[in-house]
Amino acid sequence: MSLLSEAVVAGAPPEELERLPLPDEYTAAYLRAEDAEMFRGVADKDVRKSLRVGPVAMPEPAPDEVLVAVMASAVNYNTVWSAIFEPIPTFRFLRQFAAQGGWAARHDLPYHQVGSDGAGVVVRTGSAVRHWKTGDHVVVSCVQADDQEAATQADGMLGAEQRIWGFETNFGGLAHYALVRASQLIPKPAHLSWEEAACNPLCAGTAYRMLVGDRGARLKQGDVVLIWGAAGGLGAYAVQLVKNGGGIPVGVVSSPAKAEAARRLGCEVVIDRQEIGLDDRTGDDPRAVIETGKRLGRLIRERVGEDPHIVFEHVGRATFGVSVFVVRRGGTVVTCGSSTGYHHTYDNRYLWMKLKRIIGSHAANLQEQWELNRLLSLGHIVPTLSAVYPLAEIGEAARSVQENRHIGKVGVLCLATAPGQGVTDPALRARVGESRLNVLRELPDPRP
Repeated sequence: MSLLSEAVVAGAPPEELERLPLPDEYTAAYLRAEDAEMFRGVADKDVRKSLRVGPVAMPEPAPDEVLVAVMASAVNYNTVWSAIFEPIPTFRFLRQFAAQGGWAARHDLPYHQVGSDGAGVVVRTGSAVRHWKTGDHVVVSCVQADDQEAATQADGMLGAEQRIWGFETNFGGLAHYALVRASQLIPKPAHLSWEEAACNPLCAGTAYRMLVGDRGARLKQGDVVLIWGAAGGLGAYAVQLVKNGGGIPVGVVSSPAKAEAARRLGCEVVIDRQEIGLDDRTGDDPRAVIETGKRLGRLIRERVGEDPHIVFEHVGRATFGVSVFVVRRGGTVVTCGSSTGYHHTYDNRYLWMKLKRIIGSHAANLQEQWELNRLLSLGHIVPTLSAVYPLAEIGEAARSVQENRHIGKVGVLCLATAPGQGVTDPALRARVGESRLNVLRELPDPRP
């Protein structure tokens, strides 16, 4: 560990962090461009074989960037996509970005430092950074928006040059140091540990935009919301946001352990996928889609009394047709992903004749991230961390997500030497309560 890293871990004051030199290299989780074809023709694309941990060179911050000493990060499904090099190797994203020239050229490297979540300490600021300084405790939004695009001024997610940090850019969060734009930074909630703070931005922000933001489904009090994967990274925040906003969350899960997790988060009705006969092939058979939708609709009406107003969709091919069928007349399906496949089949009659809507949603703009962070800082929404791994075991951490063995979010310690570090407001933590903050970590460890 470098002198700067040791100082960060020890909680050194800003002036000492400024004085100490940056190390020439640091430890990071990364992929190699030379491995991009390693899974061609392989059935089990095991991410433990492609994700590597080792030294990488320290990059120079651009004028609008900050260098963050990353105390903790988390695994998202985009790290799995990166590590299996699908649907395309992310090195193509890095080359496209670098083609802009200037500071962007740094991103085209023979390795890709991955990770789209992070919490840590600012250790350097670029010359154009105004609102942040060395020593600030921050969490990082995954969105790098281009503030010189006109569309960005309306909504940071609309710009054509918007990118997801650590997926479509280099220097991501699964490392001891990460480069981020100043416009990605958010104050770290003072009552949370590093790993609790790190696990929230990508999934919680995405769920907030989908459900609460004015470009999403616009959740209102009393809405019945069907949430696929209610105990997963996205779904666990969706359950809380629906409950916190006066809605009625109805969760679909894949095991009794995940059903218990959804209930602990506030899910009033929990349905196991086996109850409706759903599997990853359901979406390929139009008749199976309708029959599964009928079974699911009956169960929801039996247990809630009415059809859902909103369906929170991110599973994709296996569930999308069912989502369109089961949402009520005039209802909304809001989608942010397709973990079981991107090509969806559904019966369009149930969309147009019943005046339903489909809304595409992607990550969250900075205002939405700050609004969500306020809810976390007040203790109204809590982290969904269930397991924590050291950076050296990123392969195992990502494998648990790849195989859907995880519950909620899987955290990764980077510079933090143990879980529980980084809390600067113990009084607020006591008011929120350890049990509430660790609602999923009290469940059995999902690791085999």
